[in-house]
Amino acid sequence: MDIFKRIAEYRAESEKLNWSGTFRDYIELLRRDSTPAMTAHARVYDMIVSQGVEEKGGNKRYKFFESEIFGLDRTMEKLVEEYFHSSARRLDVRKRILLLMGPVSGGKSTIVTLLKKGLESYSRTDRGAVYAIKGCPMHEDPLHLIPSELRDDVERELGVRIEGNLCPSCQMRLRTEYEGEIERVDVERVLISEENRVGIGTFSPSDPKSQDIADLTGSIDFSTITEYGSESDPRAYRFDGELNKANRGLMEFQEMLKCDEKFLWNLLSLTQEGNFKAGRFALISADELIVAHTNESEYKAFIANKKNEALQSRMIVMPIPYNLKVSAEEKIYAKLIAQSDMRHIHIAPHALRSAAIFSILSRLKESKKQGMDLVKKMRMYDGEEVEGYKEADLKEMQNEYSDEGMSGIDPRYVINRISSALIKHDLPCINALDVLRAMKDGLDQHPSITKDEREKYLNFISVARKEYDNLAKKEVQKAFVYSFEESARTLFENYLDNIESYCNWSKIKDPLTGEEMDPDERLMRSIEEQIGISENAKKAFREEILIRISAYSRKGKKFDYSTHDRLREAIEKKLFTDLKDIVKITTSTKTPDENQLKRINEVSKRLIDEHGYCPVCSNELMRYVGSLLNR
Repeated sequence: MDIFKRIAEYRAESEKLNWSGTFRDYIELLRRDSTPAMTAHARVYDMIVSQGVEEKGGNKRYKFFESEIFGLDRTMEKLVEEYFHSSARRLDVRKRILLLMGPVSGGKSTIVTLLKKGLESYSRTDRGAVYAIKGCPMHEDPLHLIPSELRDDVERELGVRIEGNLCPSCQMRLRTEYEGEIERVDVERVLISEENRVGIGTFSPSDPKSQDIADLTGSIDFSTITEYGSESDPRAYRFDGELNKANRGLMEFQEMLKCDEKFLWNLLSLTQEGNFKAGRFALISADELIVAHTNESEYKAFIANKKNEALQSRMIVMPIPYNLKVSAEEKIYAKLIAQSDMRHIHIAPHALRSAAIFSILSRLKESKKQGMDLVKKMRMYDGEEVEGYKEADLKEMQNEYSDEGMSGIDPRYVINRISSALIKHDLPCINALDVLRAMKDGLDQHPSITKDEREKYLNFISVARKEYDNLAKKEVQKAFVYSFEESARTLFENYLDNIESYCNWSKIKDPLTGEEMDPDERLMRSIEEQIGISENAKKAFREEILIRISAYSRKGKKFDYSTHDRLREAIEKKLFTDLKDIVKITTSTKTPDENQLKRINEVSKRLIDEHGYCPVCSNELMRYVGSLLNR
């Protein structure tokens, strides 16, 4: 890539976004397209929806969040629908502070960062364009220039809504520079930018003794008092507080409930009336989305204080729990590792999954449902089918506890332990056992884990280890099956022939001798038992397979080995069982003969080529599985 050419192209693209004209020009622009006049809340919602929305099973998934937020689709749907969508439609929700409340490292800051970055990018698009009075310190909406007496007529003419009044600075400039002729007022396009303090403000609490309200609302410029002669002259005031600069966009309150009370009082008027008090001026209008975040303990302390009732009633509290899906948790760890300088170290397949299983188990609550344990629940939450339970059971469990996911092992702890494993071993590769060992060692160093919690977490590590053992055995056994697909399909076709004969009360023809025989009950049961089909349930299972074949046939589709998940699992397990002794002997032999060595090399190559292993971890996997099979 030609770096300087790309920089020049970016500069040219940015210059194309420049637009300036008079208020008259701006009105003509609104006649063609009124979207630049939308509120900050509407702009944020429009930005989210513009990235795409997928609907599945009555639920919506917003693609805007998918690059950074994993496993929280239901939470994001609730956030967008209950807050952003409602506030975009000018419902009273927009007069509330959005408070993201959840455990540490749960994604609250990431959500706010996504919104800020998204607004920056969206303001560079045609639909997300923001126009402001040129020179206004608050980049305010040019429509504020319209006198209140004329607004009803203008709104009907342009199809817009006008809310808010000119800031003190623009009021003075309109009188002095433009002599009250609003059509001559200069208007420009502005790009939302956190770095340039345009449309994004961030307030972080500090020592209450040194924190100044001017950080929020601006301050008097004492160096100009002698020049302008009054503290109420807008030219003697710096409109540079975070609330001023966040106008037209988003205001982030970091750890909001750590703030001194007097700072929060300023938000009462801003949320309800869309204005705030600054200096010796009348109330100043502001169109901005206020997003705050805090943890659960601080929120409970906040609502326990009766003095906070007024502010509490002006909040929409959105719980942001930990992710509860193993596959999504893996993506979180992969993302964090990819951002480091340790990308050169290979992480063996299932290493991150083992860590994720441990984390998710620590966050789940025991279900009251008969026969449901944490491992089954974890699998169902991750989209896997569990025998005896249906989609309705999953939804019931998801609604069983309102606070599920609000406690447990946080991703930050896990990534710290994975980082320790990456650094400590100084190896080209780490596997699941290295990661789980690092998790276990870290429990002793964790200051906030009680003795009872430690015992519980050690048990979860053991469960994660068992899950990994099953995955490891399955992967090696599968790699040992030469022409696996062909073997599986042959067994599959044989099984179908037999169940068809069984259900139709007919004989089956031997393919070699042509002799008619009874269906091979031993073969059918050896496959069905692999997935727990009982003697009493075998007839219903076989009939269900035939019905499925008939349904596929009517639609002109082919019913093959991979079509039925449970049958495929049964076929694979049957093949693996038949191969167990071969695998055990080959992987555990310390001095393999030529034939065994050839087989080991072929299996290792298959693990590397098809399953993502490296030469180091593929050999370690085979030795480990050999030891498991010999136990």
